[in-house]
Amino acid sequence: MPTSVGRRTNRLAPTSRVDRRTVVRLGVVATVSYVAWLAISAFGRPYNFFDMKIYHGAVVWWASGNELYDFVAPSTTLGFTYPPFAGLVMLPMSWLPVDGAGFVNALASIGALAVVLAALLRPIVDRLGWPLWFTVGIATPLAVAIEPSRETLGYGQVNLLLFALIMADMVGLRWRAKRGTHHETADSPLARFVYSGAWAGVGIGLATAVKLTPALFVAYLMLTRQWRAALTAVGTTIGVTIASFGVVGEESRAYFTSVLWQTERVGAADMTANQSLAGLLARLYDSIETPGLLWLAFSVLLLALGLSRAISARADGDELTAFTLVGLTANVISPISWSHHLIWVIPAIIVLADAAVRRRDASRGLPLRGSGPSANGVPALRPPIWYPTLTGLRHGAGALGLYLLFLISPIWPYEHQLPEVSHYQDGLFGALMENSLAIALIVLVAALPWRPGAEPAFYHDRLSRAAALAARR
Repeated sequence: MPTSVGRRTNRLAPTSRVDRRTVVRLGVVATVSYVAWLAISAFGRPYNFFDMKIYHGAVVWWASGNELYDFVAPSTTLGFTYPPFAGLVMLPMSWLPVDGAGFVNALASIGALAVVLAALLRPIVDRLGWPLWFTVGIATPLAVAIEPSRETLGYGQVNLLLFALIMADMVGLRWRAKRGTHHETADSPLARFVYSGAWAGVGIGLATAVKLTPALFVAYLMLTRQWRAALTAVGTTIGVTIASFGVVGEESRAYFTSVLWQTERVGAADMTANQSLAGLLARLYDSIETPGLLWLAFSVLLLALGLSRAISARADGDELTAFTLVGLTANVISPISWSHHLIWVIPAIIVLADAAVRRRDASRGLPLRGSGPSANGVPALRPPIWYPTLTGLRHGAGALGLYLLFLISPIWPYEHQLPEVSHYQDGLFGALMENSLAIALIVLVAALPWRPGAEPAFYHDRLSRAAALAARR
């Protein structure tokens, strides 16, 4: 009898330890979420679904039989600026009250962000042996707290949803590179199709049909000769646009012949919230308008730099960094990039943090996780470095500094509005703070590191071709 009790106790002990560990982790997630909420209260601005009220009012106006682009929000000069396809997608929210539509958008956006973080962090946590749910549970509130996310949620914007569409294509490209590991063992044809990644490009196409800036990803796909994904993206954009013409032809004609070219509908270039290169130059010149030729010259330079670095990152097997560089480049060269558009700093922070961990592990000569054993059966080791303490420090400091910059968002205490107040009202320091997010984006485009072999999206194709060539020989 005592023996059986002892055995029962030994069997229950591991379960108790697991339960206690789970409770502790849940407590950590709850604490981080609460701290993130406090940070939003401290560093965020008053949010009342301002943009959502414009979208909601426009689709309600449209559903009542009026012209979509004739709507002007009360007490403002602002109207609906998205293509008709976006209007059709948003039309169902006319059935909800504006606050209800805002909360539905916020919940959907946070859910989409959590799914994206799970996809981006999965290779990292698998390598490090961390629980995915715990890591995502911490990462999601931390990501929600920074400027682009909290502004997106507070204003009722769609940036996180578009971000999720684009990153879905990156995951699809990753799955397609690994085809044979998942989709052949899937239970249903639908699951096999999903894991095949054959649909990659649809997300970019849909995002481009809503906002034009994701079209830069199509250029990236073409430059890297990912022709299937590029053609899928272009076909999706053209398909939904033509379908929109078929459903709402009058609005489509009005948008592409008139509304698209009315740049004054979105605001002045020098507004503090515009953290693109154009906004930076306008504020440096203390002018409402951007110096056109100077902006064009620097935009071409940064476009070439960003795309070339993205191509190199992909060639070295880091598709996440490649996509991140393209997204950051789009933020920089766009004439208007409001602070809620800058979602691409989230994967940039992940890349910097992972680069720091990788370099730290390499310097300590730790086993290569995921690699096979050597010839004698011993796990392969990284060669040790004799100064391990500082290895990866600059990347870790970069990740932490970038996160704190976008958490605190020092642009708002130094916000100025021409012609009433000069952008140099608070001196050089004030000008630097007002442009700090734009400067950070430019630095990231020029200096964001990539991680060779981290997330290849082409190796399977190359290996298949090499094997086929060897067989023919």
